[in-house]
Amino acid sequence: MCGIIACIGTDDAVGDLLTGLENLEYRGYDSAGVAVQNGSGIAVRKRSGQISDLGAAIAADTPTGQVGIGHTRWSTHGPPTDANAHPHTSQSGRVAVVHNGIIENYEALRARLREEGYTFRSDTDTEVVPHLVEHYLDRGLEVETAFERTLDDLEGSYAIALLVDGEDVVYAARQDSPLVLGLVDDDETGERRYYLASDVPAFLEFTDQVVYLEDGDVATVDRDGYHIRDREGGSVDRAPETVEWSPEETGKGEYEHFMRKEIDAQPEALRGTLAGRVDGDDVDLDTLPDGTFEEIDHVHLVACGTSYHAALAASRQLVRAGLPATAYRASEYHDLQPVDESTLVVAVTQSGETADTLSALRRAHEADARTVAVTNVVGSTVSREADDTLYIRAGPEIGVAATKTFTSQVVALSLLTHRVASDSAAATVREDAAEFLAALEALPEAVEDLLATTEARSVSDAHIGRDAHFFIGRDFEYPVALEGALKFKEITYEHAEGFASGELKHGPLALVTPETTLYALLTGDRGEETLKNAEEAKARGVNVVAVAPEGMAVGGVADEVLRVPDTHPDVVGLLANVQLQLVSYYTAHGLGRSIDKPRNLAKSVTVE
Repeated sequence: MCGIIACIGTDDAVGDLLTGLENLEYRGYDSAGVAVQNGSGIAVRKRSGQISDLGAAIAADTPTGQVGIGHTRWSTHGPPTDANAHPHTSQSGRVAVVHNGIIENYEALRARLREEGYTFRSDTDTEVVPHLVEHYLDRGLEVETAFERTLDDLEGSYAIALLVDGEDVVYAARQDSPLVLGLVDDDETGERRYYLASDVPAFLEFTDQVVYLEDGDVATVDRDGYHIRDREGGSVDRAPETVEWSPEETGKGEYEHFMRKEIDAQPEALRGTLAGRVDGDDVDLDTLPDGTFEEIDHVHLVACGTSYHAALAASRQLVRAGLPATAYRASEYHDLQPVDESTLVVAVTQSGETADTLSALRRAHEADARTVAVTNVVGSTVSREADDTLYIRAGPEIGVAATKTFTSQVVALSLLTHRVASDSAAATVREDAAEFLAALEALPEAVEDLLATTEARSVSDAHIGRDAHFFIGRDFEYPVALEGALKFKEITYEHAEGFASGELKHGPLALVTPETTLYALLTGDRGEETLKNAEEAKARGVNVVAVAPEGMAVGGVADEVLRVPDTHPDVVGLLANVQLQLVSYYTAHGLGRSIDKPRNLAKSVTVE
């Protein structure tokens, strides 16, 4: 959450900064700002609201320069106001800073600086940083030394980009918050431009050459190049890598919303996840060869939000294979259960930067557990810290509400569970492995068929404005019910809850009225049982929408039916999930919600 962009050596710093901020707006959109080294000081423009509001505000008075920093904010300390927007400046305006993360000791630092006469204009934790740098500059230290002394004072997480008046340099540092360097460095033409950002999509249209900074890195970037050092001052060599994503993947194209584009992109995303990984009744994961997990006798999966629902589905597959497995919400993974060298801890995170998931992963390492990251982002923190990584290969996802990455996560985790079950002496490979894997391979085409025939728009229209929306399912459909409710509440702002079907009569039925819509997932082996639960709700006046495979009779229970192609019972729930994504999308669209920028949310949650 929050997005940083910096550019060095560009002919139009403000234009590149605004482009980068627009590309990062999924990380936060409470307020935004830029600061540019314009030759006669640091020009700062910032305001509350979205990037477009900032662009409109500075159109008539655009600062010029070749070096600048920018930020789009998701509020943690203080409300989204002009004063709390980044960049923040020092007392004299000599120093400007943008920051992601949380400075945990900012109150003590603020009190110390106030005693020295520094005045604070915002409620943010970030503002202590420019004041500290100026404090050390006023005592005669060089800029690099002043910056390093400031970092020594900070406790917490940060990605920082900093300007100092009179220097065409960006100073940067990373600790527990992502920061990546983009390179336009052409020896033949002599062109030299550099970018710093929270995420690669910020500058992907300018370059696909990147250097991933790691925790403890301090970087100095000017037009002549960059230098990375560790906190002890030693030089660090980080090799550039080529990003395989294309700029077209990070744009909306002809779509009105990223979310709808990414729903439609699921067949291609799934093909990427599956490519080269299924071999008949076996799985070929090149980074996880046969025997990788032969010492494992139980599995913990840690994740947040949508990724947790994917982890929950995987835990059920492992338990069915005879291997004890539990999915934990990463924020609750603290001394809950013994962890040792026979434990496999699977960290599931789309971005690879989710703070709670990284914290859980580090706890697992402290206990000598084996760790695997399941993520979408090459070079992300989780991929560097885990023992092994399985990439879901879904391509970039910009919409805040995860869609294509959920289906790809579940499929990738299904392949991983097969590998674990094949290796572990405590597990048994499923008897129908060939049929199950064949159904996974056929899933992209099944999703295409569903997208071409869905009636989700008309179902949404029929139930828009209801007081509550409940989602129920059993077994593998239960995580899908949870995910369906999460999507619905994220982007419609309407009351939505997911329940295990059998639990409906143990309390939730007290909430239903004739103004309630119940989405009943009748897919999978236990669909008939869920149909009975839906009938119990129907008897109390509920409006029932059945999500059912082709050919399944739903009697007089359902008011509407969303059909899905019939396939393996452990796979068909993913098709039900796509229907629920579409229902959420059309409902939010009908209600006039900000679908790609749901209130109070951001894409990558990098604070605990």
